Amino acid sequence: MSRTRLVAATVLTMIAFAGNSLLCRVALKQTHVDAATFTTIRIVSGAIALWLIVRFRNGANTITGNWNSALALFAYAACFSLAYISLSAAAGALLLFGAVQVTMIGYGIWSGERVRVLSVTGIVCAFAGLIVLVLPGVTAPSLGGSALMISAGVAWGIYSLQGKKSVGDPTATTAGNFIRTIPFTIVFSVCGLHWLSIDSAGIYYAIASGAITSGVGYAIWYTALPGLQATQAAVVQLSVPIIAAAGGILFLGEQMTIRLLVASIAILGGIALVIAGRTRTR
Repeated sequence: MSRTRLVAATVLTMIAFAGNSLLCRVALKQTHVDAATFTTIRIVSGAIALWLIVRFRNGANTITGNWNSALALFAYAACFSLAYISLSAAAGALLLFGAVQVTMIGYGIWSGERVRVLSVTGIVCAFAGLIVLVLPGVTAPSLGGSALMISAGVAWGIYSLQGKKSVGDPTATTAGNFIRTIPFTIVFSVCGLHWLSIDSAGIYYAIASGAITSGVGYAIWYTALPGLQATQAAVVQLSVPIIAAAGGILFLGEQMTIRLLVASIAILGGIALVIAGRTRTR
């Protein structure tokens, strides 16, 4: 892949990842779709999109995946939707991204990975940022929503760690995981029937989130990933909360509070320090 195509693919992927937060927030804020229905439509749409991509690209049904990863994917998707009932796009993306990175970094340390002073400093900064963000106050995000989004981030971190152990085509693996997640989301929707609410706009947003920003987004990311070093791949993802915050301000009328700005600098800066510290140990 040429450098121009690599940059374009990476930028499109980061916009798609941020777009998930924006689409979910606008659907739950401005339409009548409920969180469980949104989740189910998103997962089904993503599964169909990924299956079609694998089918047309490989010319055969090479879907893989496993049930453990599917369960982690469902936990992420369900908590993600429920959290965005009360969180802004910016706060949600920041909490999600911070929890994902802390989970993966924490696992690396627990597994015996060497830790430098720079990394320890970064971990402390990131945790401090998360604490600043969720501390009670006028501008603090919902505590329940924050807990749900942190849970979504932990689940996605687990899903990512499991994905590192898989072999073969990552897009085919992701497609298989999405397909296996469908039964979980159907049960989720059935359990939430008393909250059932739906309209055409909510359906369109959910389909866009599943098929485009999730399905196509992951396919593009896995195309770009081989051309990026591990550190580059980690660093570029720091842009996702920033893009989500900008989108929330431009399209949803959200405000950038001082609390969110300070927390963003602490969390994203802390994670950048951890990444830099891990790089120097290699």
